[in-house]
Amino acid sequence: MKLGFTSDCLGGLSFKEMMDHAVRLGVEGVEVNTCGWSTAPHFDLDEMLGNPRAQAAFKEEFAARGLEIISLNANGNPLHPTDASQARGLTDTIRTAGEMGISTVCTMSGLPAGNATDSMPNWVVSSWPPETRDILRYQWEERLIPFWIDIAALADDCGVKNIALELHGSQCVYNVPSLLKLRHAVGPVIGANLDPSHLFWMGADPLVAADALGDAIYHVHAKDTFLNGPVQATTSLLETGSLTDIPSRSWSYVTLGFGHGEAWWRQFCYRLRMAGYDGWLSIEHEDVLLNSLEGLEKSAELLKSVMPAAASDYTPPAI
Repeated sequence: MKLGFTSDCLGGLSFKEMMDHAVRLGVEGVEVNTCGWSTAPHFDLDEMLGNPRAQAAFKEEFAARGLEIISLNANGNPLHPTDASQARGLTDTIRTAGEMGISTVCTMSGLPAGNATDSMPNWVVSSWPPETRDILRYQWEERLIPFWIDIAALADDCGVKNIALELHGSQCVYNVPSLLKLRHAVGPVIGANLDPSHLFWMGADPLVAADALGDAIYHVHAKDTFLNGPVQATTSLLETGSLTDIPSRSWSYVTLGFGHGEAWWRQFCYRLRMAGYDGWLSIEHEDVLLNSLEGLEKSAELLKSVMPAAASDYTPPAI
């Protein structure tokens, strides 16, 4: 496995400062945020698209430091019913990735409205009342699957091999069954960006999810979640409070090790390898209490201590 982080982890720093910290931390690559819910301070998508000179200069900054571009990340809601810029950001990111020879694009499935006349995304998390079934049918059959069939064709045209969808709340694809359902409908270009932090707060088990996804895991975000038991006991894990008010929330995103200890992350890495995944672990820092650089340092230190880096060379002795 190889270690990196998302460029937004150090979004307050300049591009060169961010890159120099990557070298200092001893990671092997950086996942580059391009658009959507990111301000993308280190990547001007409009400037990069169709601009070989700008692309070459960007890649040279990585090569000069011995770093790799892990992927381009277009996280957002590409099926937003009133904001077409998010879908455009995804398609422009795929085109740019193809031009730059980057094989993986990370994004989210998107969440449309509940019907053709709605103007707001609608995330269904219950099978009751009965109209939820109509919402899901509309979202999947009329919006989600047709959209991703078109995106898959674009990715193929551009030479992008893997679209890694983050299993994220407020998206149509948020767990293992929904990821596999879309993959079955669209094809193997669709895979998972397995981020355990989201599965934690939705009540799933990332270790079992890794087993269930197997070769459908295309990318891994390393992010942790603190589950606040006393608050959860009265509010549940359905949390709508401010992301910055950690004491009042039933769950919060935290630095690796502050939600689940080293033993859990060691098991996660091993289960990933059991599932056949030997790719990137990309740290995503969203801890509002810790300094971003300190949180990144602590996360990188933890992962270095638990992740398998070399290929296995064990063979049973001949007896």
